[in-house]
Amino acid sequence: MNQSRLLVLPLLLVVLKCTLPEVHAQDPRFSQYFASPWNLNPAMTGAFDGRWRVTANYRDQWSSFLAPVPFRTYAAAADVRLGVSRNDYVGLGIGLMHDEAGTARYVQNKAQLGAAFLKQLSGGPRRADHFLSAGAQLGFGQNNIDWSKLWFSRQFDPTLEIPDLTAGNGEPNADASTNIYLDFNAGLLWYTLFDNNGFLYAGGALHHINKPAISITGDSDERLYSRWSAHAGGQVPMNENFSLVPGVLVMKQGPAFETDFGLNLRYSNNDYNELALRLGAWARLGNQLDSGLQMDAIAMVAMLELERWMLGVSYDITVSSLTRANNSRGAFELSLTYFHPAERRSKVVCPRF
Repeated sequence: MNQSRLLVLPLLLVVLKCTLPEVHAQDPRFSQYFASPWNLNPAMTGAFDGRWRVTANYRDQWSSFLAPVPFRTYAAAADVRLGVSRNDYVGLGIGLMHDEAGTARYVQNKAQLGAAFLKQLSGGPRRADHFLSAGAQLGFGQNNIDWSKLWFSRQFDPTLEIPDLTAGNGEPNADASTNIYLDFNAGLLWYTLFDNNGFLYAGGALHHINKPAISITGDSDERLYSRWSAHAGGQVPMNENFSLVPGVLVMKQGPAFETDFGLNLRYSNNDYNELALRLGAWARLGNQLDSGLQMDAIAMVAMLELERWMLGVSYDITVSSLTRANNSRGAFELSLTYFHPAERRSKVVCPRF
């Protein structure tokens, strides 16, 4: 009997978290944020060297103690870069995301269309090229819960001391989902390129500008927090083959604050068919309720660049108090990007972030 009650309690907490009117949802995230440009900043649409690009990301979090229902996030995007003048471009794209969390399979589905305009600010012989990009995304989303995965105290059979899933749960909002909501994001990106394959960039974005209503119960006061973010980084050549690729990302969404920062060491053979390898470590800090800013995890990252392809693998090592539950086993993540070359070879106008 006591064991059954322990099972009911976390399920009820999940339901309360998803249905109370003052609880606001937040966005999923990737440790390899630099390999998910569509989700990072709308201004990065079309910001690549080539004709078109396809990206895919997968994240599996806390399988060590939430299996077989860990937090999972899937994302895919495709964008194309079109020239409108000699050095100015328009980027167009589409992105999809599916995120599921917990026993109740709380799901967030999103689909967005995006566009960006990349303007050359300056450049020329013996001068660094400077570009500014402004982008926006407009799309739709819907959230829901798989109520068949939950059982409630009304369904508990005290005689057999097990839940009777055939009995009605008596919940007024069972099988409910959010209305399809409109979502709007916008961002800016500046970057500069140097002759030695070095580059610097900085950008900022605001997601969910319209704060869409996401209540499963139909409460219009429950809205998705707007999220602002700022990011910067670059590539600093050390010699002909090695370079440093640092980066930092700062985000805030409602009461949640997070910053990611780290460094990759990149080796390239600098051949016509370029082969490059990146290895690095990235730290994540976040606020823990009233405890202030604390270290959450360290992500170990390895990336392989082979001509048109870029494959990334990372693993989050938990360093917070959660280690008592997961033994430091955090999240596994994969990223894959394909760059299709332009019809005519030209001077590189975008860095490979």
